[in-house]
Formats: sequence, structure tokens, C-alpha cells
Amino acid sequence: MAATRVHSPSNAIASPCFVSAEAARAVFKWEDGIRRLQAVYDHPFEAAATPPRTVARGQGAQLRCLPAIPPGSRYFGAKLMGVAFGGTQKPSMEYVIVMFDRQTSRIGALIDGNLVTAYRTAATSAAALDRLAKPGPARLGVLGSGLEASMHVRAFAAVRPLERVRIFSPTAARVPCTAVASAKSATADANIVLAAARSRGELPILFGDWLAPGATVVSIGSTVPEQREIDVSVIDRCDLIICDALEEVLNETGDMLAAAQAGVSFRDKSFSLNALMRGEIDDRRAAATMPMFKSVGGGVQDVAVAELILLKAIDAGLHTPLPIEFLTKS
Repeated sequence: MAATRVHSPSNAIASPCFVSAEAARAVFKWEDGIRRLQAVYDHPFEAAATPPRTVARGQGAQLRCLPAIPPGSRYFGAKLMGVAFGGTQKPSMEYVIVMFDRQTSRIGALIDGNLVTAYRTAATSAAALDRLAKPGPARLGVLGSGLEASMHVRAFAAVRPLERVRIFSPTAARVPCTAVASAKSATADANIVLAAARSRGELPILFGDWLAPGATVVSIGSTVPEQREIDVSVIDRCDLIICDALEEVLNETGDMLAAAQAGVSFRDKSFSLNALMRGEIDDRRAAATMPMFKSVGGGVQDVAVAELILLKAIDAGLHTPLPIEFLTKS
């Protein structure tokens, strides 16, 4: 269904609407998304309002659910991701974010979550980087050239001037930066290092002795126990680890599980993104010589960025009203 321009009162929805990826792309700005996430993480989180993701698996299918009620928001909801293996077509994944209106308790919108996922992941990393990395021009080393890597470069450029970007890609890809032949070359003398390319064999792609003194590391690729991205030597060398979902990062990611098995101590230097944004660890942040942000993503990021996009799409008339009505139960 093509989007139509509908002029309605600001932020008002008469019926459920759909926001397409094209509409999201038209209204999203990195600076807005980063500021929105910094504001969300500056609030204390109620554990029940931001529960861990759930994953249903069975009969060759997988369904992930990331629910959240972001603090200070009008909308709350959940992102759903489904994929089925063994069907007649090559497996692919679609994302939908269902938004409930806090003012009416009704379903307000269905949002294509594909780009939202990329936007929120990179914007969250940039929100953390803005607090962790030293001010001034950045020499950025990037491992990976896919969607997440390219989005992160754009997001980082919104919080730091990029003096130089070197990229190592494990697959042949054209990138608008300097391509180098190895991951080690990409990280040489970089003061910001982004790991956004798990190897196909789930082997580490970044090692601690590659990191220049004072570098800030961002790692986004190991989000479940089966996945690996950074070597345990990186975790050992970093003296401050910021996690968007502290317990999930520490207990459910392959990188941290491997570090624990290797006897690397990291719990006493690991803190939540909430603590960073709220200024609760300013002394630790100031003293850190090699901080790292490690992300698994979360529903609060999806819903917060989706709300930002929804309200902007409504104001711009880029949402698509749906000719449907859900049965309301009193």
C-alpha cells in the first residue's frame, strides 16, 4: 500500500496507520535519534517496563519479541521479527513494530522495523560514544561494510568529526572510505574502533594488542551465546565496559561467555548505559583509558526511535491510514 500525504492535526491518529521504510528514511535525522536515546537512557528504567527479549523457536521457525514502555513516552509497544527455514523461498526476515497509544490504550501504528532497527542500533552506539570518546576529530577503524557498519559511520559522524575512516570488509564491497587489506590495518592508530562484522565461523575479528592506547571500542555483533566478534583480550584490555542491556550482555553473548571461561574478570568494570547517561559513573568514565560500548539491542531503543519516526511521519503527512479497526475489549 503506497503512502499518501494526509494532513491531520499534529501527532493525532484517527485510526491505526502504517509507516513504511521509505517514510522512516524521509523523516529520520541522526541528531534527533541520538538525542532521543540519550534522553531515554537518562531516565531510570523500571525492570518490568524494559523486559529482556524473548525468542520462540520450533519447527524450523524463529520469532523474536522485544517489548518496552520507554520512560516519558506517549507510545509503547514491541518489535516482532520472524523467520522460517525450510520453506519454498530463501529465508529472509521482516520486522514490524506495533505501537500502542498511551492516551487511548489502542493500537496506533504498525511500523516497518527494518530501517528502524539499523537506525536505533547505530544511534544508541553513537549516544554512548558521545559520552565515552575523547572530544575532537576521530580516526575511525571499521570492521565490516554491511548495513550496520555503514549506519554506524553516519551516526558517529553526527557526534564526532571524522578525520579518517579505514574499513576492512570480510566480503568484497565498495565503501566510500579507505579500504584496507586486513582488520589489523583498519584499527592501526584508530582512536575509535567499530566491530560490526562477525566472521562466518564465529571467530574473533578484533584483538586487544591491535588497539592503540586511548582507543574507544564499539562492539555490536555478538548478541547471543552462539556468536563471536571480539577476542577475550579486548575485554581484558578495556578498563570500562558500558552495556545497553547489562545482564544480557554479560550473561548471554558469546564474547563475554568466552571471556568468563578464559578467566577474564569483567563484572567489576561493567556498567549499564543508564548509569553512563545519568552521570552515576563519571569518575570511572574520566579515569578510563580504553572504554568499550557493547550492545545487544533492546526494545526500548526500537520503540523510542519508532515513536520519533511515527510523530515526524504524521506531522509530514507521510503515514498511511489503514482501513481497519481492532475490536476493543472493555
